[in-house]
Amino acid sequence: MSPPKSSDGPRKQPPPIVIRDKRPIDPVTLELGAGDGNPEHSGTGSGEFGTSGDASAAGTDAVQSLLAERTADLQRLKAEYDNYRKRVRRDRLAIREIAVANVLGGLLPVLDAIDQARKHATLDPGMRAVADALETQLATLGLQEVGATGEPFDPTRHEAISYQRSDKVDRPTCTTVLRAGYRVGQHLLRPAQVTVSEPPDQEERG
Repeated sequence: MSPPKSSDGPRKQPPPIVIRDKRPIDPVTLELGAGDGNPEHSGTGSGEFGTSGDASAAGTDAVQSLLAERTADLQRLKAEYDNYRKRVRRDRLAIREIAVANVLGGLLPVLDAIDQARKHATLDPGMRAVADALETQLATLGLQEVGATGEPFDPTRHEAISYQRSDKVDRPTCTTVLRAGYRVGQHLLRPAQVTVSEPPDQEERG
């Protein structure tokens, strides 16, 4: 006996149930990731990647700008320190030179006495040895004699005691050194006292 048929024909099968999971799958671990799988909403989408790249470039530019600024600051500080060190060294040398000049200036009368004794041949061998040793030590401290016979007259280094005309010179010339001058470095302790010979005037030559 066949089963009774339904009055409204054969029964329709219900539609299959389909589940769509749009979450991305990690290609390595094959695990489901977060999100709905839509590239527009995904963190790896093209739009968000572009924004991240722009932010990274901007950050790199900011770091480079800061580095350049700090480098310039360091270079400026180094230049200032180098100038300060040079200035201190120059000041120390100047102070030392002034101190030496003050000491040597007080010894000039002693040198004058020795020079006069030599001119009059009144130095005995013992005193001559002492005088030579003194002059050698003073020379090591930078003391230099100024003024020599035959050199051109220089008012910054010579003190003219007298003038005379001579046809043997073509410009003012020191012909006699009456008292030696001395200097230390750039410091003139005293000028040399000299007599100066000048060439004749044009009228006298004519």
